[in-house]
Formats: sequence, C-alpha cells, structure tokens
Amino acid sequence: MSSELTITAVTVLCLLGVALYGLLTVRNLFQVIIALQILVKGALIALVLAGKISGQINLGQSLAVTVIVADTIVAVVGLALAVQVKRYTGSLDVKNLSTLRR
Repeated sequence: MSSELTITAVTVLCLLGVALYGLLTVRNLFQVIIALQILVKGALIALVLAGKISGQINLGQSLAVTVIVADTIVAVVGLALAVQVKRYTGSLDVKNLSTLRR
C-alpha cells in the first residue's frame, strides 16, 4: 500500500475509534447523534478506500453517495426526535428516555 492509502486507513481507524468512544461514553442525545455521524463518515471513507484498493473506484463512490443519502435521513430524523425528547422531558440525557415507556 502506498503512503496515502496508509494515511487514509489510519484516519478511518481514528474516526471509528473516536466515534465508538463517543457512543459508549456520552449521555447527551445530540452528542450521541454526532458520534453516530462520525462513525458513518469513517465507514464511508473506508468504503471509498476499499473501492480504490480493489480497482472499482466507481462502485465505491456510488455506494458512498447512497450511504450519504441514508445518513442524512438518519441525522434529520434523529435530530427531530431529539428536539421532541427535549420538549417532552426537558432534558437531553439518554437516561431519561426510559421515562417515555408506559
């Protein structure tokens, strides 16, 4: 692998590590959504990198566009739910979500 591919692979691993750490440690709903977005961006870069390594860069890029569209939908719905949770509970703490069950 060339140096640029190595740097990209290390960047992907760093993004995935930061995102997993964020998902496991934060309790604020907005921060959880941000960590999820970072996780998807790392996977997206890994997808494009895999396409480049396999020689099918067009396939990797077309899958990346599909992932971007799906990720945008997830982000919008997640933020809308976070706003509704804030209105209902008065807090964005994930621990308070158990009060929504009835």
